[in-house]
This record gives sequence, structure tokens and C-alpha cells, in this order.
Amino acid sequence: MKIIIVGAGLGGLTAACLLSAEGHDVTVYEKNKALGGKMNEVAEKGYRFDTGPSLMTMPFIFEEVLNKCGLSLESELELQPLEPLCRYFFPDDVVFDNYFDINKNTEELKKFAEDDVEHYKSFLKKASRIYDKTASSFIFNPLFDFTDISSLNFFDFLGINAFSTVSREVNKQFGSKYLRQFFKRFTTYNGSSPFLAPATMNVIPHVELNQGGYYISGGIYSIARLLHKTARKQGVKFVLKNQIEQIAVSDSVVEGIFDEHGKFAEADIVIANADATYTYSKLLNNQSFSKKKKKKIKRIEPSCSGFVLMLGVNKQFEQLRHHNVFFSSNYEHEFDQIFEERVMPDDPTIYVANTSYTDQDHAPDGASNLFILVNAPYVSKKYKWKEHKKDISNKIVDILENKGLRGIRANLEYRKIITPKDFEKEYLSNKGSIYGTSSNTKFSAFIRPRNKSRDINGLYLVGGSTHPGGGIPLVMQSALNAVKLIERYED
Repeated sequence: MKIIIVGAGLGGLTAACLLSAEGHDVTVYEKNKALGGKMNEVAEKGYRFDTGPSLMTMPFIFEEVLNKCGLSLESELELQPLEPLCRYFFPDDVVFDNYFDINKNTEELKKFAEDDVEHYKSFLKKASRIYDKTASSFIFNPLFDFTDISSLNFFDFLGINAFSTVSREVNKQFGSKYLRQFFKRFTTYNGSSPFLAPATMNVIPHVELNQGGYYISGGIYSIARLLHKTARKQGVKFVLKNQIEQIAVSDSVVEGIFDEHGKFAEADIVIANADATYTYSKLLNNQSFSKKKKKKIKRIEPSCSGFVLMLGVNKQFEQLRHHNVFFSSNYEHEFDQIFEERVMPDDPTIYVANTSYTDQDHAPDGASNLFILVNAPYVSKKYKWKEHKKDISNKIVDILENKGLRGIRANLEYRKIITPKDFEKEYLSNKGSIYGTSSNTKFSAFIRPRNKSRDINGLYLVGGSTHPGGGIPLVMQSALNAVKLIERYED
């Protein structure tokens, strides 16, 4: 079959590898000059940064993808387990090195939350049980038609805390204010608020803390580079710097695409790796997908966005590890500002990836490459990013200097800023969201746009805005789901 993929993000690259391995004729169109979507890299003045995901989890999904292409993860990339997984800085100067090694972690917890050591262990066991109940029925299930849904166990659904919130369940479990804030952080991995998201999201700590988190030698962008190389070896054609303007549909059946030059390319199947909201509202005309349906899809709440700083600093900071989080003093207020007021928080939690701690060639000798991410509201009329970005940048640097990273400004050699508006413009993500769809209601995590259109035959969707969600492994799983549905409905 002739297949066109719209977008060379992680989902599109994965789908291209899987389908070309099966012998299909695959062409990928990408509006930008670089592949990988939000998974990208910047290299300037001797500093190198991953601009998107910074942690690899659930590597067995990537292994499955590579196996289908006749490759193995072990032979292609070097995965490094990180110890500690992350260093956490609390507002009152308590520091928590969170280890995968449970014995090391126990010693850490005794320093500031001794009464909650056993609660920590039991919470992770509970997270593991949620994973066991949701993995096969939700993550690895396309959830598209009756054959998918009939396999679900209703009693499993009752045991995944869908009717409480992350915050409420965490508060029940822990007396320590530190562990309460620590476990609420994981909901931000899919761009949601722990005070709104269902407690089912407490499965996320299991994925990192029980299964492990990894760095890839050379940088996370090595994933996109490997997928691109694999796809090309298998005959996939890439057309870069060419934005798709419309998916052509006749009588509810895909016919192909029109590119930005008005040129038509025929296809039996089109896979959209664009944001699902953008795909349905912008790439389909009103005859293919009605205005009423477009209005409904536009009501999907996007995840939060992010304000990114990449700083090349001619200094090393002994306080930092590979992954670092500097917590705010009022977590609930921070998320109220992001999701309710839709403004930048006054006192933000700041994530700092310092990959030069692990990969020394990511910065000149004696220097640091600081990738800084602050959760931000998605794009709305309430906030003017052009007007505020310099002030926000300076404020973040001031906060970090006050938290002990003195000398950032005095030793700054490189700076790049990415705002939510940039994410919207560069990647056409829904209102600049970086994790696709939020999970801020009881069932939103379970009703993401599916990997096959119900309205248009031959149209499939992959990426973080679709089922099963955002992040490296789930985006890859979206491509596996789409291929499974293509085999079911097209072959």
C-alpha cells in the first residue's frame, strides 16, 4: 500500500519504520527542516541540548519497534541507568536524591521522612497494581472497537482510583510534606494538574521508580536519529520543509494529501502525526469533517505548555546531578495559576537537565549545559509571550541563583528561549501544549482521540495528543496501535 505520513515527530518516525518493514511504500512529509518534532537538539558554541524529552522509560516498547525492523536496542543505543534518578530541592533546603536502588533510597528517606519510609514502599506497590490493571487493557490496547473493549475487566476499572485525584490519594498516603509534593510532581509528565487529574495517574511513579529511568549516551535525540536511519534503509522517502495543507477525502475515504505548493500526492492511507486537534480542525475541509465535529474536537483541553531556557554556562555546579527539580513553595497555587488563571506562576517549580554531568562533551571543559523547563499555561489571549519572555527568563535565572546556583548570569555564554507560542508555531500543537491532551478530568485519559478515525476510512493518527498519551514510550505505542489497526482494517 502507498502510505503518506504527515509529520516526522516520534510517532511518525516510528510508524514509518514499522510500515516500511512490512513492505509498504511510505513517504513522510515534515514542515520543518529537522526531524523528530519536539524531540530535537540544539548545538551552539560548544554546548549541546536535547530540546524535548529528557528521560527514557519503558524501553521494552522501543525494543519491540526495533525488533520488528530486525534490530535490537542493545546493539544500536547505549542506555544508562541514572543514580540518582533525580535530585530534588525543596524550598526549605531539604535535598532528596531519589534512587532506583531501594536500599539507597531508604537511607535518603530516613533523613527527612523516616515515618513514611514504609508508606513510600507501599505506595509504589499500589502504583504497580494500578499498572497491572491498566497496561494490557489501556496502554497496549487500541480501544477502538468492540473486540478491544470486550476484553476489558470492569472490576479492574474499579481498582484504579479513577474517581479520586492524585493529590487526594497522595495526601492520604503520606504525612511528610516533602513526599506529598514529590509524588504530585509525576502528573506533570503528561501535562496535567495533580489537583485535578484522576488518581489513576499515580501509575506514573511506577514506570520510573519501579521500572527505571534511562539516559541514552549521546543524548535522547539519538532515538530520532536512529529511527530516521532505519526508515531510510527500509526505503522510506522524506520530504522536508513542506507543510501539508489538506488531507484529501472523497466519500469519507482518504485519497491523499495536498502540500503547501498545492501539489496532490495520492495515498491509500494517511497517518497524521500532527496534533489531533489540528488534524481534524485544519487538515480536513468541512465536507470531510463537519463544523459541528470540529467545534467538539476544539473543546478538548490541551495539556500545559512549557517555558524553556537553554543556557550555556562557563561554570560547573556541584549541587546539580543529571536531572534536578527545584520545587515551589505553594504547589497548589502554582497549578491554579497555570490551569485556572492561565498565567505563568509567580513561584514556579523549575526542572533542570544537566546532561554534561553524564555526557561531558555536551559542554566545554568546566562548563554546564542547563536545559531548564518551567510548566506554563497553554496559549490564550490572557498572556502575551513576546512581551514577557525576557522578564520570565531573567526571573528564572534569579530564582536559581538564589537557590544556590550562583554565577549563572556572570558566566553565561549562550541562551535560547522557547515559549508556548513557539511550540504552537513550530509544531502546530494545540495551543502550544507539549504533552498533547491533559488528563484533568476523571475520564480524559481514557477518551483521547483514537489511532484510527471513526469518520474517515484510511485516516490514522499517532503522537502524544492521541491514545494512549504523551512521552517517548506512549507515543511509540500509538504507532504500534495504528499499525495494528491498519492490519485489522486495511490488509
